[in-house]
Amino acid sequence: MAASPRFKIYDSSNQYKAACHEPEAAAVLVSFYGEGATIRDGHRERATVWAEGRDGLAGDSYDHVAQMI
Repeated sequence: MAASPRFKIYDSSNQYKAACHEPEAAAVLVSFYGEGATIRDGHRERATVWAEGRDGLAGDSYDHVAQMI
């Protein structure tokens, strides 16, 4: 059985939106949801590894986001 996706995407209202196996895919989604959206390594807020706007703009470089997280 396949493992659950590692990266969880939340919008700026803290609503769970998606999960991804690849960090680049997570970067695409957080870029789509815009400022305040987050990528988390799990569901806990303290596990936030990228915050759109605070850490930069994911749309500038998905590869950069992947390297950072």
